[in-house]
Amino acid sequence: MRRLFSFPNPVNEVSARLVAGGVVAMSAAALAFQLEWLVAVIALGFIARVATGPTLSVLGQFVTRVVTPMLPAAPKPVPGPPKRFAQGIGAAFSITSALLLLAFDLDTAGWIVLGALTIAAALEAFFAFCLGCKIFALLTRAGLIPDSICEACNDIRARTDAALERA
Repeated sequence: MRRLFSFPNPVNEVSARLVAGGVVAMSAAALAFQLEWLVAVIALGFIARVATGPTLSVLGQFVTRVVTPMLPAAPKPVPGPPKRFAQGIGAAFSITSALLLLAFDLDTAGWIVLGALTIAAALEAFFAFCLGCKIFALLTRAGLIPDSICEACNDIRARTDAALERA
């Protein structure tokens, strides 16, 4: 059971960016067609990925088992804890959006929150800029996240592919 509720470390950044692209596509569809139910699906996906990485996420499984292996891109290992933190922020935004839309009937606020999530996911998907990872780094530098949570994040020598694989 403990293994089920774990998050991979390292994470393949290629897969992470593809998952972000899936979030962008679903969020854009929800925004364009005002599909409130799809926001709940997006939120469930984020909850699954925070809890188990790609294990219980339909999008995560599709990307890691089908899409990524078909690509010619080599895996790019990156530390897992910042990516999990970013998924947590995505969960917070998508849950907030779903609640605003479905429970409180605050449509404008709900769509704005989803729009912000879409922008953050697009930065990851298209530009490899993980906003949640940057926030994680700032919180670590400020001492709010212990260095021990992600030793590879703080040691530039540990950022080689081999070192990340050993972690």
